[in-house]
Amino acid sequence: MADLPTTTLADVLDRRQVMEAAIRPLWSPTPRIAGPAFTVRCPPGDNLMLHAAIYRAEPGSVIVVESGDLDYALAGGNVCAVAQRNGVAGFVLDGLIRDIDEIREMGFPVWGRGVIPIPGGKAAALPLNVPIRCGGVAVQAGDFVVADGDGVVVVPSASVPEALAAAEAKLQADAALTLDEWEQAHRAKIDGLLEAWQGGQA
Repeated sequence: MADLPTTTLADVLDRRQVMEAAIRPLWSPTPRIAGPAFTVRCPPGDNLMLHAAIYRAEPGSVIVVESGDLDYALAGGNVCAVAQRNGVAGFVLDGLIRDIDEIREMGFPVWGRGVIPIPGGKAAALPLNVPIRCGGVAVQAGDFVVADGDGVVVVPSASVPEALAAAEAKLQADAALTLDEWEQAHRAKIDGLLEAWQGGQA
């Protein structure tokens, strides 16, 4: 799955599995990450459970956080450094982060809504690995998350084999076309659509 671009996955999945455009890589060029979701819910202004998650997520996991808070940072450089040391693949945050220069320098992948220097509090203890919403997408623990420069896609765990097969077939079909062949087919498609539209205007 890590070899598949989010664009290819988005071609074969339901639109509801693709996060909003506001969830974007917070430094670039960010490497593609892929792994099972470790889900976290943080209430506005509080980041306790993300800080707890970096010690509980399995290596290779993508920590995915529901927050909806755009006033405080969910984490900073030290939290990202520990997550990276513990084998976490990256963060996907419906919120903000800080220390982005440190995070870029260490090469830890983070997707989110932006950056702010103000830290959040640590008072709300909530269950981990519960169903959440991040970037408009329902995410459950164990769903497969793929994130790259084009965005974030969530593949429900039960759909991984079918999505993988469909995306690989699409990628191979696209790779088999030369640019000339693609242009010829594309031009014919566009011309046909325009002709149909013009016929409907007559």
